[in-house]
Amino acid sequence: MKNKIMTGSEAVSLIKDGDTLVTAAAGLIGYPEYLVKCLVERYQKTQSPRGLTLVSGCGHAVWDERGDSRFALPGLLKRHICTHPDAAPPLRKMLENNEVECYILPQGVLNQLYRASAAKQAGIISKIGLGTYVDPRQEGGKVNDAAKAQEDLVELINIKGEEWLFYNTFPINVAFVRATTADEKGNLTIEHEALKLESLEIATCAKSHGGIVIAQVKQVTTYGSLNPKAVVVPGVLVDAIVIAEDQEVNHRQTPGTFYSPYLSGELRQPLAMQNLVKDELEPIDIIARRAAFELFPGAVVNIGIGIGAALGPVADLEGISKHITLTVELGVFGGTPAPIPNFGCAVNPEAFISHSNMFDFYHGGGLDITFLGAAEIDKEGNVNVSKFGNRIAGTGGVIDISQSTPRVVFVSYFKAKGFEAKVSDGKLQIIKQGDVVKLKEKVGQISFSGKVAAAKNQDVTVITERAVFKLGKEGLILTEIAPGVDLEEDILKQMEFKPIISKDLKEMDARIFKPGRMGIFDDVI
Repeated sequence: MKNKIMTGSEAVSLIKDGDTLVTAAAGLIGYPEYLVKCLVERYQKTQSPRGLTLVSGCGHAVWDERGDSRFALPGLLKRHICTHPDAAPPLRKMLENNEVECYILPQGVLNQLYRASAAKQAGIISKIGLGTYVDPRQEGGKVNDAAKAQEDLVELINIKGEEWLFYNTFPINVAFVRATTADEKGNLTIEHEALKLESLEIATCAKSHGGIVIAQVKQVTTYGSLNPKAVVVPGVLVDAIVIAEDQEVNHRQTPGTFYSPYLSGELRQPLAMQNLVKDELEPIDIIARRAAFELFPGAVVNIGIGIGAALGPVADLEGISKHITLTVELGVFGGTPAPIPNFGCAVNPEAFISHSNMFDFYHGGGLDITFLGAAEIDKEGNVNVSKFGNRIAGTGGVIDISQSTPRVVFVSYFKAKGFEAKVSDGKLQIIKQGDVVKLKEKVGQISFSGKVAAAKNQDVTVITERAVFKLGKEGLILTEIAPGVDLEEDILKQMEFKPIISKDLKEMDARIFKPGRMGIFDDVI
């Protein structure tokens, strides 16, 4: 057997100028931090390799100097194909300054492209992205000027009278994967990892194009000692094995946890260890508690990052968790989605599948309902989570999930930057309105198309701490307001447009504003 065990510097010396490098991660969950660190150190010393294309199938950073932020060096990158660069501020600024070409694609589509590229297919055909900035009639996924003069990765096509998007594949030269254990042949297992991710997909993609696969691991064992059913990447695909140094820093299970068996599915955390009851409610609790009313027994549910993650503990408190299946787009079924800094995985998961397979399930209509964040919403029901002025944030999986799920719930504060409120005596008291309007006349970029949603009769709800809206054929309809708020002063004057006001406008359920269990499912479970 060829000796595949190398130092980090030896492994990254295999990368050439102009290569396309792909990594598998979710935030820093599964991120090959040590390999990237070694690559960047090589570049700083030798100015090679230059002009790389970096492909990131999720947001591979956590708003600090780690993860994809390390690539923010002049000349290191030529192009970035990604889904959520906002999490890597230094690199994001280079994209905004047109120092690096930037394409932002839907997260699920990008991860599915790895498989298509591995099979040497020309691309994939999907309706995901129609009516959004990914649509070539808008931006075609090219989100900065540096990318606009480059080749198209997305094309509009017509099949039997229907509009579709064609996403072009591209070759991968180098894949960085991460695992817990490698045997001497390179077979990889992930017993301590929090997600399965897309390691197999990017490894097969790289090998099909004559590229190389470099694995970062915690430990190496003898050939033949691994359970073959536990192997997620066969050794025949792996060219180099690197044992990470300083693993407390470079091989953390999540950004907030070095290792927890409750996140890897090896043990189950007793529910009593989780703090479910809050003595005082905050605006985020009001949003999550109102959102819980949209749940129903038997539902298969997706919960997004941010406010949506607050729904998990509410579902536990209300006793409906075991009657629904919470999922996270990274490939987790069941359990309680973990909040930031561990978002992307779950406590007590039931099952793990790959990142791309989860989006097969989502795109095929496997979800009943999803809860997603929203940064801007306009009168037509368009939602922007991706670009604000010159700031390039990206969408992650929002486009994939929102366009393929029959019931979509957007959860958001009504205003931002300086907004303050408190809950007392069963009412919401607005202390400071906030300086940034979120309900806009027109959003800055379309991440979710209200027009497309209305045309296919999608059930769309917008929940804030003080008001609830439904999307109708004519636009947003105000249906509920919080007790204690003034319709004119606290809602209508704080928006850039006047919504349609429902004839049946009512107050939000009083139980939402009182700490403890609401008991909303007691009569159905």
